[in-house]
Amino acid sequence: MVAGDAHGAETQEEPKAQEDLGQQQTAQDKPQVSGTDWEKAVAERDEKIAALEAQVAEAAKNAEAAEQLRGEIAELKAQGESDRIDFKLQLAGVRNVKAARAILADHGGNVDALKEAEPWLFADAPVAKPQSGTTGLPNAGTSTDAGKTMKRWRKLAGLDDSNDKA
Repeated sequence: MVAGDAHGAETQEEPKAQEDLGQQQTAQDKPQVSGTDWEKAVAERDEKIAALEAQVAEAAKNAEAAEQLRGEIAELKAQGESDRIDFKLQLAGVRNVKAARAILADHGGNVDALKEAEPWLFADAPVAKPQSGTTGLPNAGTSTDAGKTMKRWRKLAGLDDSNDKA
């Protein structure tokens, strides 16, 4: 039993020796820091944290500004597309832009397809030529002989010429 007791004593001493060895190695790995060095290190760390926080705040401001600019760009692009569609409709001779825009989506945004499917929405593209020619009647505003014209109108109206002589 003596051998067992000696073995048991060795087992208890080994972990203690290993602990001491570990503490020595840990002490060698850590640099010795005085109170002023530690305070300086903490101050440097705090300054670095403040600088990083400032960078984060600046990045957030830049991100907000970039997002705002992206929104403005998208709005301007949408307005430009809307103006382009209105212009195409007006060039096609649309009678009512608002009504045409309302049903343009039904035709895939194609103005030509809309014009073909809904011709009533568009005015005739060619301008009508003024009529020329004669009807065989004198012009309404001109008269060559006032007496002759009055006589003709009285005859058409069924009035007697004798009222004129009295």
